[in-house]
Amino acid sequence: MKQNEISIRGTNMPISILLADDDEDDRGFFERILGEIKINTRFATVEDGEKLMQYLNQNSVNLPDILFIDFSMPRKNGLQCLSEISTSEKLKHLPVIIYSTSLQDKIADLLYDKGAYYYVRKTDLTELKKYIQYILTMIMENKFIRPAREEFIVNLVEV
Repeated sequence: MKQNEISIRGTNMPISILLADDDEDDRGFFERILGEIKINTRFATVEDGEKLMQYLNQNSVNLPDILFIDFSMPRKNGLQCLSEISTSEKLKHLPVIIYSTSLQDKIADLLYDKGAYYYVRKTDLTELKKYIQYILTMIMENKFIRPAREEFIVNLVEV
């Protein structure tokens, strides 16, 4: 696990972000995008679903502000992690965004029913940067709420 604090002038508390993704390149892309966005963040990563759940349970008094979970991970996939999170009294209020290369409506319905906030397709870095900027801005402005099911699957072109 690695942590990187990005200090941006003129902001107070950093937004704490946790990314669970088994792909080292994707973790690096995500971190690079955060470095380009002018929002104060604190970033940590884990490499699989089991490490994610260990991290969350060990840090339940200091949870991230937002959690991005890759759907297809070894040891525990995104759905398994989301199921555990949604049934835990300590974790169930944690905003979760599922991050995946594929998109299936049946899976999306299940993820929404388990409490995920958004379902985002992994895409090019420009589009992903727009989405992350949008989400972090909503968090900073205290406007980040779980959308209706019809807005659950993010079309990055519209952000």
